[in-house]
This record gives sequence, structure tokens and C-alpha cells, in this order.
Amino acid sequence: MVNKQILVGNLGNDPETFEFDSGDKVTKFSLATSKSWKDKGTGEKKTDTQWHHIVCQRHFATNAEKYLKKGSKVYIEGETKHRAYQQDGINKSVTEVYVSALQFLSPVEQQQ
Repeated sequence: MVNKQILVGNLGNDPETFEFDSGDKVTKFSLATSKSWKDKGTGEKKTDTQWHHIVCQRHFATNAEKYLKKGSKVYIEGETKHRAYQQDGINKSVTEVYVSALQFLSPVEQQQ
């Protein structure tokens, strides 16, 4: 069985990093992927944008925190994971992509 997504898109927000007592880091951000086409009936340009929750661990977390910002274009490979949680007594769920490959497609500027 294979559980793999390949995404090319732009960050919708600056990455957010969480550091644990163990020293491990997790960096999260949203990624927008879009597809465009021309409507055959009207000739109007249409765009469909999908948003993905991205989770980086290990060295991917460090690199994402250090080099990425809102609008950065990236190539990501990762595994899809679904998780359920409770917030304010309400059951919620989220689908996330856990990064196994990350490539910067925009010029990289080191964050200060």
C-alpha cells in the first residue's frame, strides 16, 4: 500500500514552530495548490484552490522555520494522516500531510 501526496504550491501563512522539552521541533503551515482552466461555455477563466495542512518534523521543521515565509513556493512529498481532537467540547478532525521531502522553489532568504 502507498500513502503519498506530491504537492507544489504556495504558503498561505508564515510557518509556526513548536519546540518540545525533548528539543524536538514541529513546524506547521498551510499550503495552497491551484488549478486553472477556461470555462467552455463562457470562456471565463476559472480557478480552484485547495488548502492543505502541512506538518514538518526533524530537519524539515528547522529548514521550514528558517527559510520559508508566506507566499514561498515549495515542492512537498508526504504522507496523509487524519487526526481527531476535541476543542471546547466539540469533536473536530483535520487531515495533515507529514513531510518526507521538501524543496524550495522560490529564492530563499534566511530569516533574521
